[in-house]
Amino acid sequence: MYSISKKINIGKKTTIAKNKFINNETIPAAKTTFTCCSCNKENTIEISPYQSGFPIFQIYADDKVLSKAELLKYGMTTETSQRMQHFGELTVNDLPTLYFGTNCSSCSSTYICVFSYGEWQPGLEVLNISGIWEYEEAE
Repeated sequence: MYSISKKINIGKKTTIAKNKFINNETIPAAKTTFTCCSCNKENTIEISPYQSGFPIFQIYADDKVLSKAELLKYGMTTETSQRMQHFGELTVNDLPTLYFGTNCSSCSSTYICVFSYGEWQPGLEVLNISGIWEYEEAE
């Protein structure tokens, strides 16, 4: 799990075994698998609430890694509703949104995972993975 600091080009979206985790499903961590687009190897990811990931703002600040338009185009995020703007301009389900980079354990293809985690309503904590996309560093 790492942050991404160089401009990237998004490729295919992978298939994820499970993308929504509720309350105790996230303790101690949400675990799921995704299939590599290049070699079809099943890879495991583990997301620990309040420990995993980096703020999505780092991706679109000054179009450093991806632009807001690209994040919206690929369905990685949506525009945040007016009442939740304190979480940033782009979020997943109006909750604090994070990302991380990961690699296929077999062929080392690079992937970006975007997810949100927070209290959806009183007593309901939700971790939602919007997706995992293959990427390459831009030239």
